[in-house]
Amino acid sequence: MELTINAVALAGAALLALTTALPAKSEPIRNVVIVHGALVDGSGWRGVYDRLTDRGYNVTIVQPPMTTLADDVAATHRVLELQDGPSVLVGHSYGGMIITEAGTTDDVAGLVYIAAFQPDEGETLAGLAGETPPATTGIKATSDGFLYLDPAVFAADFAADLPAADAEFLAHSQVFPATITFETKISNPAWKTKPSWALIPGKDRAINPDLMREMAKRAGSKIEEIDASHAVFISQPAAVVAMIEDAANALAD
Repeated sequence: MELTINAVALAGAALLALTTALPAKSEPIRNVVIVHGALVDGSGWRGVYDRLTDRGYNVTIVQPPMTTLADDVAATHRVLELQDGPSVLVGHSYGGMIITEAGTTDDVAGLVYIAAFQPDEGETLAGLAGETPPATTGIKATSDGFLYLDPAVFAADFAADLPAADAEFLAHSQVFPATITFETKISNPAWKTKPSWALIPGKDRAINPDLMREMAKRAGSKIEEIDASHAVFISQPAAVVAMIEDAANALAD
């Protein structure tokens, strides 16, 4: 009887030691910081925001001034510094330029590119788009050096999979980026040191899908393709959320 009791006690002690030695279960990243792209503002991300917050994520959307890349990076850091813990940093379109430059800090766990540019050191948005042009030819400049997409082609070239009324509203509520933002070189690409994901819309006419594939492959990003326009963050928010959640789970701290 005494032998049996001792054996049970020893087994219990061994089990306790094994349990204590096991590492604590990692938790997924809970902070998501989204940087919208040129021509549109952060309100288009409401569908993504609602779905992520319903799943318990803390979501903040940066509204970059689009006056210079440095200003836009500073606006992103301003939001990142307000988070409690590391963040998944998400960028759409020109927002990919911003997160590439802003994402090197310790408060960024990983990068998610949604129909976005993924530049390397020394590259500019204008240079990349010039080498592999998009389908659209509707980008125009104002007399004081700001850019916009001709409203006559906005629906077809930016938001072909949105209801016509929604695309028309976006065309007439554009956020104009300064030309200089598209001409500024990247200094230290965050994707070289941080894990990254890329969602590539096959029907994108604002950024050439072949360019997005090339940039994502070069960065070693986890790539998914989707049948969508450049406005994929509005037309297919569930797919965008799925990629962000995939990143958050993979980046468990």
